[in-house]
Amino acid sequence: MKRVGAHVSASGGVENAPLNATAIGAKAFALFTKNQRQWRAPKLSAAAIDAFQKNCNDGGFKPEHILPHDSYLINLGSPDPEKLKRAREAFIEEMQRVEELGLLLLNFHPGSHLKEIAEEQCMELIAASINMSLDATKNVTAVIENTAGQGTNLGNKFEQIAFLINRIEDKTRVGVCLDTCHLFASGYDLQTSEAAALTFSEFDRIVGLNYLRGMHLNDAMQPLGSRVDRHASIGKGTIGMEAFSFIMSNPACEEIPLILETPDSDAWSSEIKMLYSLQQ
Repeated sequence: MKRVGAHVSASGGVENAPLNATAIGAKAFALFTKNQRQWRAPKLSAAAIDAFQKNCNDGGFKPEHILPHDSYLINLGSPDPEKLKRAREAFIEEMQRVEELGLLLLNFHPGSHLKEIAEEQCMELIAASINMSLDATKNVTAVIENTAGQGTNLGNKFEQIAFLINRIEDKTRVGVCLDTCHLFASGYDLQTSEAAALTFSEFDRIVGLNYLRGMHLNDAMQPLGSRVDRHASIGKGTIGMEAFSFIMSNPACEEIPLILETPDSDAWSSEIKMLYSLQQ
């Protein structure tokens, strides 16, 4: 089964996220377990954890269909030693929050070199950061999200993602989330079914489809290879519908969270229905 959902609000408490997902007809969802633009957050209470798990169970959401995202502030490849230490501590805390909620995945952007260190040196720092977080936790998989290549962000090339995975000590706890807008912005064509098939084949050859743990389904506002991270509603951007038909019919996308991050949250319910209608 395909598990389509959206990155829903957890405003008022994490326990509200599965309720918001249920309300839009989702079969998967993403959330922030804390304010994504702040370093600190109150500890999760036992009551919030219990309510979250009950609401997930009532909504039919299994842990493998829920894709939490870490804070946007975290840069696991920071060239500044103090900032890197803070980022690593914050990421481990995010992993621990996911673990407390009984979830299995944490989605994150790899990191940025900020034009202060070489790309490879930055990626070595990112890999070391991931290994540290896995050592500090037990069950959570670190899910690397491909980026659009905007600014100094790394992870926009499959070779960079493979570089990171090759340096992870416990490969059973590392995975990848492919964002369609980011793929397209970084130069991977998706505009036809044939192009999408070639992109997935390239990912399989360089990284491995066995590492695919989720996807973000977004159209793009800018053209192929723009390296600009601007999401559009499905079918209202420069990617077009064929890519999403391909994904919804692709066996590699079964039973993983397929998460909308499109700009119009009021349209998520209809977008979910539309995506299911594309299945062949």
